[in-house]
Amino acid sequence: MTALHAHGFSEEAVRERAREGMAAAFPDRQNYGQVLYGSTAAVADVSDPLGGMRLTPPVFMPQRLEKLLELGREPLHSDVILDTVIGGLRSTLPLYVSAFGSTKAAGTEQVLNASRQAGRLGIPMTIGENIVPMTGYGRVGEQTQRTILGRLAAYQEELLDGFGGLAIQQSTEDADAEVWNLVYSDPSAQPLLESGRLAFELKVGQGAKPGLGGMTLLNRSAAAQVDQQFALDEIFGQGAEEVLRCGSAGTFTEEILRQQIRLMRNNFPRVKVWVKLHPGRDVALAAATAWEAGADAVIVDGAEGGTGWAPVATIDQVGLPLGECLVRIGNHDACLLASGRIWEGSRAVKCLALGATAVGLGRAALVAVDEDPAAGLVNLLSCLALELRLLISALGKYTPGSLGPEDLWPFPSFGSGSRDRLTSGKFR
Repeated sequence: MTALHAHGFSEEAVRERAREGMAAAFPDRQNYGQVLYGSTAAVADVSDPLGGMRLTPPVFMPQRLEKLLELGREPLHSDVILDTVIGGLRSTLPLYVSAFGSTKAAGTEQVLNASRQAGRLGIPMTIGENIVPMTGYGRVGEQTQRTILGRLAAYQEELLDGFGGLAIQQSTEDADAEVWNLVYSDPSAQPLLESGRLAFELKVGQGAKPGLGGMTLLNRSAAAQVDQQFALDEIFGQGAEEVLRCGSAGTFTEEILRQQIRLMRNNFPRVKVWVKLHPGRDVALAAATAWEAGADAVIVDGAEGGTGWAPVATIDQVGLPLGECLVRIGNHDACLLASGRIWEGSRAVKCLALGATAVGLGRAALVAVDEDPAAGLVNLLSCLALELRLLISALGKYTPGSLGPEDLWPFPSFGSGSRDRLTSGKFR
C-alpha cells in the first residue's frame, strides 16, 4: 500500500494500534516504573481548531454522582455507554467508516477486509462514489470484488445482529448510473432494507477538494470511452499515456438541496437520508437546510478529510478545517457526523463535544487493515473505544451525547452562522 500522509496524521501510530490494540493507547510498558512521563508537553497545532483545544474536566461532577447512585458504587470508565444511533442506524460505537471510492489507493482486499470488520464491529460504513462508472455494479459477467455488490456482500458476511448498516453514496456522476435505483431493487440489499439498516448519502462535496468534482487519471483508451461525459486535460503532454479526467461537482442552491432530499424520501421511502457537505464557508446554512428538508444525518467533511486526486493548492489551501466547520454549525439537535483526520480518542471526543453525533474514519481504517488484514480495524477501534471511555469518564460524563462545549478550552465561540433555533428539538 502506498503511504498516506496528512498534516497531523501519524500513519505509524495507526499501524501500531492496528497491531497492538488497546495497549497502544499507553506509553511503552518496557519503561514503566523507570521513566517520569509528562515532562515534555505536547505542542498544539494552532492552525487546527481541534488541535488547539484541550479537554477540561471539572472539579465537581454531578453526573458522576448520579451514576454512583444508580450503580451503588463509584463509577468506572467501563460504565461509559458508547452505543448510539447514527443517522437512523444503530451502532455499537459513535464511529463509522467513511467512504472509500474507486481509486486504487483503496485496494480491493483492503476495502473488503475493512467491510468485513466494520460489519463484525456493528458500526455503519459508507460505500463511496464513482464505483459503478469505474468498475460496474457487480452483475453476472462483471468482476465483482471491487464493485458495490462485492462490498455489500463482504459487509454482511459477519454483520452484528441489530447493529450497523450501509450508506450508499451517490454523486452527480453516479446519478447517471442510477446507483440508488440499482441498490434499492437488488435482492442482496433486501436484508439491510428490511431491517432498517440502509441509507442513501447525497454527496454535495468532499473535504479534499471542496467545490471541485471527481478527478482521476485514465489511460488513453479508457479516456476515449468517456470523452463525451467528462472534461479531459492533457496535463502531462500529448506523449503521455495518462490524461486527467474531471467531472462536475454538481450545482446546489438551498432549493435544489431541499428538492433533492424530498426526491430521495419520495422515491426511496424505506432508506435513511444522509447528506455529505464539503467544508464551505456557508456550511451552517447548508446543514440547517438539509435537516429542515428531512435529512436523517448531515456529514461535514473537513479540509483534512479525503484522499482524492486534486491540485496540491486545493488540498493545502482550500476549505475550512473540521473544527471550524463544527463551530460554525454550532447549536443543533440533529444528527451531525464529522470526518477529517480522525484516528485517536482526543480528537474524536472534541468533535463530539462540538456537537457531532459520531466521527468517521477513512484513511485510518485503510491503514489499519493494510497493517493487519484480519483484525487491524478491530484492534484500532478497540483502542479508540478505550480512549473514548477514559476521556468521557474523566469529564464526569457517561455517554457521548452528554458532552458539550463546556468540556473544551478555549471555550468555543459559535459563529452567527449557527441556528440556535435548532435546539428546540424539532429536528431530532
